Amino acid sequence: MSRYTGAVCRLCRAEGTKLFLKGDRCYTEKCAINKRNYKPGQHGQSRRIKVSEYGLRLREKQKLRRFYGINESQFRRFYAAASRMAGQTGHNFLRLLEARLDNVIYRFGIGVSRPQARQFVRHGHVTVNGRKVDIPSYLVKAGDVIAIGERSRDKALLKENIEVAASRTIPEWLQFDAEKQEGRILALPNREQIEVPVKEQLVVEFYAR
Repeated sequence: MSRYTGAVCRLCRAEGTKLFLKGDRCYTEKCAINKRNYKPGQHGQSRRIKVSEYGLRLREKQKLRRFYGINESQFRRFYAAASRMAGQTGHNFLRLLEARLDNVIYRFGIGVSRPQARQFVRHGHVTVNGRKVDIPSYLVKAGDVIAIGERSRDKALLKENIEVAASRTIPEWLQFDAEKQEGRILALPNREQIEVPVKEQLVVEFYAR
């Protein structure tokens, strides 16, 4: 499976917005968007290109895909699943992306970024309802209990992240107990509870063209 291995700050600069790909650095003045808020590359500062309607839809799609760190084939499968569900496709799409296990681990604060959260899941540090799950794209459901596995609870990085997460606000559709190192899915989020820097309708229009 292909994956991007370059400088992730270039992705934020390419999309012109923070995608929160580098953990705590994104909240400081060291963030690339704060320091160099223009397109990457030799002509980034002088480039002035008129963007077509197709280009606008493509950029929103790429922005959303990079925000969640998913490759194109998997991203398209999630869209196809959302389009078969009742209701608005764009809203369904975002709910499915938010329900991914790696995203939930990030939202809890166990991972400081989605790539780190994905690594924690892949390395077998996470359980769902008492069973180890090492698939980042696993979709959680309302009522699921997500926890750090017994053998992983003393790992320094996990403990440090959880201590910091205890002082942060998490989305209202989630509940997290830092002492027990576990959280619960209270309900799947509605559109108003999902903070993403995209217009999902443009993504729907891109795939529906």
